[in-house]
Amino acid sequence: MEAFFRTHSYLVEHVHAPVRRGLMDEIDWNDRMIGIKGTRGVGKTTFLLQYAKENFDVQDRQCLYVNMNNFYFQGRGIADFAGDFVRRGGRVLLIDQVFKQPDWSKELRRCYDLYPELKIVFTGSSVMRLKEENPELNGIVQSYNLRGFSFREFLNLRAGTNFQPFTLDEILLHHERIIKDILPKVSPLQHFQDYIHHGFYPFFLEQRNFSENLLKTMNMMTEVDILLIKQIELKYLTKIKKLFYLLAVDGPKAPNISQLAQDIETSRATVMNYIKYLADARLINIIYPVGEKFPKKPSKVMMHNSNLMYAIYPIKAERQDAMETFFVNSLWKDHTVNQAGKDLYYMVDGTRKFRICDAKSEHKMRINPDTIYARYNTEVGKDNLIPLWLFGFLY
Repeated sequence: MEAFFRTHSYLVEHVHAPVRRGLMDEIDWNDRMIGIKGTRGVGKTTFLLQYAKENFDVQDRQCLYVNMNNFYFQGRGIADFAGDFVRRGGRVLLIDQVFKQPDWSKELRRCYDLYPELKIVFTGSSVMRLKEENPELNGIVQSYNLRGFSFREFLNLRAGTNFQPFTLDEILLHHERIIKDILPKVSPLQHFQDYIHHGFYPFFLEQRNFSENLLKTMNMMTEVDILLIKQIELKYLTKIKKLFYLLAVDGPKAPNISQLAQDIETSRATVMNYIKYLADARLINIIYPVGEKFPKKPSKVMMHNSNLMYAIYPIKAERQDAMETFFVNSLWKDHTVNQAGKDLYYMVDGTRKFRICDAKSEHKMRINPDTIYARYNTEVGKDNLIPLWLFGFLY
């Protein structure tokens, strides 16, 4: 136990969180069992350590961070370890990568039942279905998603600003006033393309090649998050990776399921399952027509965020595709995004129609009052013409 406390103290002392994540204030920290899911690379470990740093002295032994990557846990269950911790006065146990422990959900249930004075906060992959696939956690765990940086968070980091998020209604109703408050402090377009290229994942801050780091992370998403958690045999890994590559190269469009099945030498049903796994891993987003959902064929498949486009096939990254990907990813946290007829149109929450367009070419378009135009290549807007970058302030 002493070794774990020493590791905890070192990590908390040296944690560097340049942006305070908004999720920190959304979580009800009074709950006894809190699960934080998120795709690999978005900063879940840093988030746990930042929570410890904000709420406990670094030498306070009531709080302890442990990572299930530690081989110690191959011979000992979480519940037994938690019992030792509680007997030593422990009150908050932060468990990173909980899915690495066999029978982790049953172990967490034992902790909950045996140690009512203990709070557990754990992280897991976005692929995990905490309640659906782990009935023992039903009714006791509160689940949250940690996302990559929003454009707002990226801008605050880069420009030293402290902008707060806005709701979609606030942006639609008051975007002209909001922009007047932002523009005197910073020029968003000076930072927007950097965000599109490398701003979603916090590890762009590290002194390493971003694209190589992201490629490594993408491989880990398929090899660990999908194969391990979904219990898929290793021999199918190449098919999943090839499917992901083909979807990335095709860009945002309706997938040809029959052709993809032929390309990766499997059935149509298996292709659809693999597409769902890739979406669960936050590698892609699946767009359906209004009223439809999996296992129906999607009307469009796109990368989960624009950074992935530039990492996997940079010479094919079209600007329009990147802008649509940014829009869908920005709204995905709190809203439902569907295809609305034509390619460039999206329906948000079943009621609002959006079109993603280039402000420099809108003179060729007919502006319809029933459509909201999210425009790139501009910093300002008017009426139903709203600059696209502002949707990056939704969280």
